[in-house]
Amino acid sequence: MRHLRPRVPGVEVFGLGGDRLGGEGARLRVHVRELAVVGLLEVLRHLRRLRRVFRGLLEEIDRERPTLAVLVDYPDFNLRLARALRSRGVPVAYYVSPQIWAWRRGRIRTIRETVARMIVIFPFEEPLYREAGVAVSFVGHPLVDLVRPAADRVEFLRSIRLDPARALLTVLPGSRPQEVAHNVGPLAGALRRLVARRKDLQIAVAAAPGLEAALLDPLVSGLPATLVTGRTHALLGAATCALVASGTATVEAALLGTPMVVVYRLSPFTYALGRPLVRVPHYAMANLIAGRRVVTELIQGDFTPEAVEREAASLLDDPGRREEVREALRVVTERLGPTGASGRAADIVAAMMTSRAEKH
Repeated sequence: MRHLRPRVPGVEVFGLGGDRLGGEGARLRVHVRELAVVGLLEVLRHLRRLRRVFRGLLEEIDRERPTLAVLVDYPDFNLRLARALRSRGVPVAYYVSPQIWAWRRGRIRTIRETVARMIVIFPFEEPLYREAGVAVSFVGHPLVDLVRPAADRVEFLRSIRLDPARALLTVLPGSRPQEVAHNVGPLAGALRRLVARRKDLQIAVAAAPGLEAALLDPLVSGLPATLVTGRTHALLGAATCALVASGTATVEAALLGTPMVVVYRLSPFTYALGRPLVRVPHYAMANLIAGRRVVTELIQGDFTPEAVEREAASLLDDPGRREEVREALRVVTERLGPTGASGRAADIVAAMMTSRAEKH
């Protein structure tokens, strides 16, 4: 929205979003925190509320008659919304692709029928959509512009009362309450084992905005750990290595060249239902972009305190291995494209809006 405003003066935006979108002047019908649901059972429990949000959004669309809809990720909700928008004659730009390359590839049929333009952030997505007959543009990853370490590592660490001369393990347990609840147990067990092994180890836990601190208590209580909110990139950039929940945070760590162990766990029922549908050789985005395993993944049953301790210790204890990982992550960064992704996405959206306005 920040890049779109100078391209489309006077543009008005409404819909679903978070604090940063609201800060850019969008009228938020619903805050994204109300939609932060992970897993099949969790979605079913919140289905009534999700339907209420969906109906309310359609009522506002019918009142406002928007020129264009920009849908971002969140496919189960947004692909249904795309069908409703198409039936109302509202064209759709879809920014940040559903992970059809990973699972439920049949969704590409819905995308072909409902989406006027896919705007993708990973290079391997563009040929997939083009071959399926979907208009698509690869713009690069917006995090290339946004992810930066602290300007002064030593000063930053001292500001949060950590010793720049000692090893630092940064922990990113997830950004949503449900995923944190699944990840925190084995992570806490691993941290206790690592501290017993390395008496000089420092731990920094990155708390996502809006998470209740109580959810992260097991990661700091009784441990030499510091809880830090709002400084994730600085913590990753300052880390010797990191434990990172699978998701966007792994891209942030890759851009900062931080050696990491990627972890993730779902409810057993959700994992059992979803695992047969997954069609990728890796879970971690860094590995998918590289086309090979460059960072260790510990998923579901493999995600145990003992395994996390073993993999983290191998990075903490071996400077040569850390440098090998950093070199591989430099390749990942190059493949994410140059800076300016958000501006290129805004160019596409602005052109679609102009074309739509000219037709009417």
